[in-house]
Amino acid sequence: MRPARTFAAFAALVAATAFVAAAPAAAQTTLRMNIAIAQNSHYGVAVDAFAREVETRTGGRYRIQTFYSGALGAERESVEGVQLGTLDLTLTSTGPLPNFVPEIAILDIPFLFRDYAHARAVLDGPIGQEMLQKFPPKGMIGLAWAENGFRQMTNNKRPINTPEDLKGLKMRTMENPIHIEAYRQFGIQPTPMAFTEVYTALQQGTVDGQENPLSVITSAKLDQVQKNLSLTGHVYSPAIILMNKAQWEKLAPADREAFLAAAREAVKVNRARVDADERQAIAELRAKGMIVVENVDRAKFQAALAPVYVDFGKRFGQDNIDRIKNYR
Repeated sequence: MRPARTFAAFAALVAATAFVAAAPAAAQTTLRMNIAIAQNSHYGVAVDAFAREVETRTGGRYRIQTFYSGALGAERESVEGVQLGTLDLTLTSTGPLPNFVPEIAILDIPFLFRDYAHARAVLDGPIGQEMLQKFPPKGMIGLAWAENGFRQMTNNKRPINTPEDLKGLKMRTMENPIHIEAYRQFGIQPTPMAFTEVYTALQQGTVDGQENPLSVITSAKLDQVQKNLSLTGHVYSPAIILMNKAQWEKLAPADREAFLAAAREAVKVNRARVDADERQAIAELRAKGMIVVENVDRAKFQAALAPVYVDFGKRFGQDNIDRIKNYR
């Protein structure tokens, strides 16, 4: 009798093993994430880190399929896609965001932030967290604040030392009403344009110049189509990792925590790349033939914006602006 029982137990074990082997693996959900600039950039390294972290932290149940250089659209189209659910995630500058979440426009006021430490402290602190709460009513979830960096001016006409040097220059700008209003005050002719079109526009002379952080200028190889770089540092440009709200709501609580943790890791990588680019970019761009003006008179640039500062104070509330400027 014992051999029969042993054989029966063995047969049962084989059958159970076969059933487990035949059972389907846990389904993997693939989410698409698009950025407007190259993979070898401060955005690219961030979304790559985010994708790795999500897959690791969810045990492979979620996979992030990444797209670069505007493959699925420029920044505005990406934000629209996340809002509508035709795109799951994006990492974008705040440039187009006032068109979707008007309150975010306050972050784009020129000379609002003293330096990188100040900007990061504001965004990581209570002010930045309050602003993230503005996104869910618009169909999006802000997972974390990243950064684009302090914006600098390039052009093909002349070196920029003072605001007077900007008069009459046709400059590509983001589709951002705060930027456009301020730049008009400088005497610039703002030309809103998606970043995916900028290189060609500069190459063909459609515009004289553009303004972007050093990380963007280097990764997009704008030195190939621009002669002059001026370190105006006129606007700090935040960035944000956005997710479609409906997709977020499908996540289990543990997976939501995994996505948030992955976003925090992506921000670390993003900021580290910005820091590295800032240290190296000026020497690299000079070596490639650009004329670099480092000692720009920022006080004159700020003074030139006095009229629009009055308008911004009325629009956003001077107390709200001062709360950011004075944050420690």
